[in-house]
Amino acid sequence: MSAKSKGSKRTYQSTELRQSATIEAVVQLCADQDPATLTTARIAGEVGLSQGALFKHFPNKNQLWESVASWVSEQLTSQVFREADRHELADQALKAMFLAHVGFIARHPGIPRLMLGELQKPGNGAAKTIIRQTLARYRRKVVGLLDLGIQQGRIAPGMDTEAAAVLYLGAIQGLVVQGMVSGEIATLEQAAPRIFKLYSASFQEMPDDPEK
Repeated sequence: MSAKSKGSKRTYQSTELRQSATIEAVVQLCADQDPATLTTARIAGEVGLSQGALFKHFPNKNQLWESVASWVSEQLTSQVFREADRHELADQALKAMFLAHVGFIARHPGIPRLMLGELQKPGNGAAKTIIRQTLARYRRKVVGLLDLGIQQGRIAPGMDTEAAAVLYLGAIQGLVVQGMVSGEIATLEQAAPRIFKLYSASFQEMPDDPEK
């Protein structure tokens, strides 16, 4: 390999490492700061770069936020879906997925603020689109597992899987919001099994008329 090729490779690796470090810094900073108030100067300082150097890796703040959203999407779905795929029985997969998701948030408490902040922005920017697509993909995964659970006889055949998927995501979001309000995100993993136990009670056979 020529000296020029080696130099190019080192430059590429340095750029990739700095981009990765910057993305992780944004996620960490958002644990204690509103993403809307997070400046590029603050981010650059966190990773030991000047603003000028930061903009060499991310031409503008929107592109940085798009990269952060892509990282969150890839990390969340790969880690959570992997845990679900370890189980053949759908109800066990749903539980594993639920606990893995809560654990992921407990390790990265800035992510809920990031996602919520992007979803609240007007318009349809790239980062917001990525987050919406991620949540839609996540919901489809849950619906698929619920349908599989019905086929396996692990979930009541009359279950409204679309509504159940909304409730599944709502349980996670509610748990996270409570953790943010109390300032005890790190304790979410302790509460998660109890919350899922309540949710999974809906898997049981229910009469068609609840008044009977």
